[in-house]
Amino acid sequence: MAVRRLRTGWWYAVALAPGLVLGIVLAMCAVAAPSYAAGQQWSGRFTVVTYASQKAGTSTAAHQGEPDFSALFTFATSCSSRCIATVVDGPAPSNPTIPQPQRYLWDGAQWAMTYEWQWECYRGDGVPRVFSPAQSWVFYSPQPDGTLQGTWHTDILSGPCRGNVLMPVAAYPA
Repeated sequence: MAVRRLRTGWWYAVALAPGLVLGIVLAMCAVAAPSYAAGQQWSGRFTVVTYASQKAGTSTAAHQGEPDFSALFTFATSCSSRCIATVVDGPAPSNPTIPQPQRYLWDGAQWAMTYEWQWECYRGDGVPRVFSPAQSWVFYSPQPDGTLQGTWHTDILSGPCRGNVLMPVAAYPA
């Protein structure tokens, strides 16, 4: 009889194993699901601030004094296989080479936008400005209080302002 119970116990374990494995796999998938599957939203009106007074980097532009600047923008998020937050209302940038509308992709941890444009290099009063090719990456991470904090990183590829500029950025619900 002891042998029979052992076989019955073993067979019972083998019969339950696939269900147990499936349950574990499903639980792991639920925990590891990317954030965009949850429908991360960046929608509504936000005051977006660029802290230019705190800029840093290797470019001469990073060492030129500049005040912080802000504007009110309205964002709308749409999610299918990924979430994209689009600026649907707000002032146009003073530099016309910045792509419009601005679109931020949710990467599972932050909103990110990458673009190529022309950096307007200021060289002093009365000196003509030089436009130089640049690449920028802007990242905004959601915070528990509903704000977003991040960084605007620009690589200026040539010209008198060649180098990089990094500035903190933030978005506050309006």
